[in-house]
Amino acid sequence: MSKKNIVVVGGGTGNHTTLTGLRSCDCNLTAIVAMTDSGGSSGRLRNELGHLPPGDLRRCLMALADGAEASNLMRRLFDYRFSAGDGLSGHSFGNLLLAALTEVTGDTITAIHEAARILGVKDTVLPVTLTRATLCARLVDGSELVGESAIDLRDDNLEVPIDYIRLDPKAYVYPPVLDAIAGADAIVLGPGDIYTSVLPNLLVEDVAQAINESDAVKIHVCNLMTKPNESAGFHTSNFLALLTEYLGTRQPLDFLLVNNAPLPPRLLDRYAADGQYPVELDEAASLTMVGRIVGRPLLAPGVFIRHNPTALGSAIMEIVAAKPGKPRDTGARPAVYDCDDFAAPAMGDARYGPIAALRDDDAQDPGATLTVPSAGADGG
Repeated sequence: MSKKNIVVVGGGTGNHTTLTGLRSCDCNLTAIVAMTDSGGSSGRLRNELGHLPPGDLRRCLMALADGAEASNLMRRLFDYRFSAGDGLSGHSFGNLLLAALTEVTGDTITAIHEAARILGVKDTVLPVTLTRATLCARLVDGSELVGESAIDLRDDNLEVPIDYIRLDPKAYVYPPVLDAIAGADAIVLGPGDIYTSVLPNLLVEDVAQAINESDAVKIHVCNLMTKPNESAGFHTSNFLALLTEYLGTRQPLDFLLVNNAPLPPRLLDRYAADGQYPVELDEAASLTMVGRIVGRPLLAPGVFIRHNPTALGSAIMEIVAAKPGKPRDTGARPAVYDCDDFAAPAMGDARYGPIAALRDDDAQDPGATLTVPSAGADGG
């Protein structure tokens, strides 16, 4: 059986986590990376040299780096950040190397290829665009935030939500991105900051249309926690609503992947002090915008609430191997079928067929849950 082609769309730490989890899986990976970062080291290099911001590209390359000892040292170097030095403080070595490679080779794409060769990366990292565009957010009160960092770091008027985001100027897709989407068996959207990491990719000309037209399984990995300046009060349905809105489609996504492991109370208290709360699953509303909801224990151990890359990669591969059938009736509103011990029930006229790859032995796995549309109103 040929390897599955998986395209991961996003930016920042979200792409890094997903790619880290999938790197050791039997698949071909392509990372499509947002090019709107305007803060920190990336923002300084963008402003001073006129380059595309290298930070998110660097993170993806690090995630896909070969596991050999030499490559491990290079991965550490790529992530090294100077803490002193006039002009150096705050810069990461990887960002500076990508900037230098861009200057030496003459273009960003060749710089990425050379950095990938240095790190032993066998998979593909693609900037979503080569256009130097600025991310702008319009708030519901009519005010505007200019620049990704202004959106990501805003700490006042947090009670005023974002109305919409746009790119200035219009950004045009880097053509290999369309080829990767067309050849994908699965497209993974998220996790990551919804307005500053995931959605900016969909604002680039032709990207949303290409995703809509793709036959790939479309998976949204939902964030574990809300973020006060982007997603305060969000449930899973709010993330899905934004994705379908910016995709410009009423066709539901295929899968929503959520964590079902309990979050430690001590960590919840600490995050609550910063205005961050768990993203709650609202099944009924979410199932109007997604075919199936899959719950798996995705929480990483430690002092932060983060996805476990290995668990996330395994869950994505499980879904990708399933390859569900096409919707039969896109106009029907699905009811809710929910069971902790999923064993491929008879779905009748439900919008999606049963998933063989969501294993029969899930009945012995207390961490596995699945929510799917039922065949009738009494299915839940």
